[in-house]
Amino acid sequence: MSSATPYVPPVSDYAFLYREVFGRDIVAAASGGAITADDAVEIVSGAGEFAAEVLAPLDRPGDQIGARLENGEVHLPDGFAEAYQELVAAGWVSATAPESAGGDGLPDSVGAALGEIWNASNMAFALCWMLGTGAIHALDAAASDELRETYLTKLVSGEWTGTMNLTEPEAGTDLGAIRTVATPRDDGTFSISGQKIFITWGDHDVAENIVHLVLARTPGAPDGAKGLSLFVAPRTLVNADGSLGERNSVETVAIEHKLGIHGSPTCVLSYEDATGYLVGELHGGLAGMFVMMNSARVGMGHQATGVSDRAYQGAADYASGRLQGAVQGRPAGTPIAEHPDVRRILRSMSSQVFAMRALSVYVGDLFDRAGNDEDVLRMAELFVPILKGWSSEEALHVTSDGIQVYGGMGFIEETGAAQHYRDARITPIYEGTTAIQSNDLIGRKVLRDQGATVGELFGAIDETVAALRASGGDVAGRIAERLSRALDAARRATDALLAFGTGRDASSVSVPYLLLLGTLAGGWMHALAVVAVAAHDAPEEADAARLTDADFYAAHHLARVHALAETVAAGEIA
Repeated sequence: MSSATPYVPPVSDYAFLYREVFGRDIVAAASGGAITADDAVEIVSGAGEFAAEVLAPLDRPGDQIGARLENGEVHLPDGFAEAYQELVAAGWVSATAPESAGGDGLPDSVGAALGEIWNASNMAFALCWMLGTGAIHALDAAASDELRETYLTKLVSGEWTGTMNLTEPEAGTDLGAIRTVATPRDDGTFSISGQKIFITWGDHDVAENIVHLVLARTPGAPDGAKGLSLFVAPRTLVNADGSLGERNSVETVAIEHKLGIHGSPTCVLSYEDATGYLVGELHGGLAGMFVMMNSARVGMGHQATGVSDRAYQGAADYASGRLQGAVQGRPAGTPIAEHPDVRRILRSMSSQVFAMRALSVYVGDLFDRAGNDEDVLRMAELFVPILKGWSSEEALHVTSDGIQVYGGMGFIEETGAAQHYRDARITPIYEGTTAIQSNDLIGRKVLRDQGATVGELFGAIDETVAALRASGGDVAGRIAERLSRALDAARRATDALLAFGTGRDASSVSVPYLLLLGTLAGGWMHALAVVAVAAHDAPEEADAARLTDADFYAAHHLARVHALAETVAAGEIA
């Protein structure tokens, strides 16, 4: 796919997922019947049209031109500001905001589709939407009525955008090392001073104001993360009547020159006696920010799926038209898509993308169903680090495979294949590296409840294996056997992890364990799809491809579970 090749949104996959894969209309169940899967498919189709027509054409120019800092002002490539205003006018910002915040409250399963589509069409642009969504959730959870009225309403409408200000030169993963200081003033506001780095969409010209959510330490606060508080620090101060006043004392010192996502302005921000407003309780900043971080981590799963699908679509389009050499077992003039190894790569890519897409919908549905159900909530929270960590690592494989399909042309920037790989490379790093996700997985999830929740997951997969065997057919039988063996390996790995406890052995193999669970979950998603296909009264157009993808995934990707289980059982190699 060159930059001129249209992006094709995966509407039919989402229709299949919403209506069939999980055994019911999950959208109707989540919304109490307010909207159905059919309604959701219309929403996804509309989003896809918007993304293909408005956002995708800006993806390549955004990469080539990038964000610029000129005379203290950050400027985005031509068309970005207009595209953002169209996004707002079409209601796409408020669509996924919770009703409690004044938004439309679309189910998270539908939000997964929007997240993928925005990121597939233009990953750098989509980061603005994603961070705004996270800021909305954070303020909805903890902000005072005054802050909600002044800032939350503007974020929900899309008139203003949001950021997350955590990282500092000496405080990356270790947030307890944050040095930015927030000193209380007599009028109830705070004076914020310090420097923040790697601030995504930290400054721009697409909206009239930016709502910075800043972690800072008040004088005399406890050391470490327990002493952090959360503040709103707008780029432009807001007058009592709601109009914009003078510029706050927040200066964009620099924008980073990055490997990818060039259209996303990643800023160094300097706060010098800037005015801030406390969000939630004093010294409760980390809890408030984790609301935004969790939203962003789920969003990373959608982002990884989107950039992977864009890479797959490009590779498949190129391979279907490229003629090169005789194709074994095929007539003259057959394109390279039918070369056995190219076909293998393309099938690998497509099967991985579906697994990631289905898992994103499943996790969204878990959160939709959680409510006051603690068991469902625990399962949803178990999957947050898996979705973020596994999907982002898989995105590197998929986008690299995309380059491989192009051959030498994939290494040339003009085809656009390299951009997807460069863009994807950040996904296992920001919003918590894969190791941060895996340590959360084993420490706060698996070890804390001695494997109870992951055991429930394994039980659910057992039920799917039984359903596969009952459905009949050679493909279902092969997948059932491979999924069952992978599940046995996952159980052995989990037993080994529990035996290690909280020491270095467990930490040393936490990433392989996360990848094991992600790969297993991907196979489970394909298995559910096969069960759904088996229930069709008559074959449907997409059934053959879905069965082939599932069969391939079980043979080529589930096999990795056994190797990962061996690695987990080995612990730390001193």
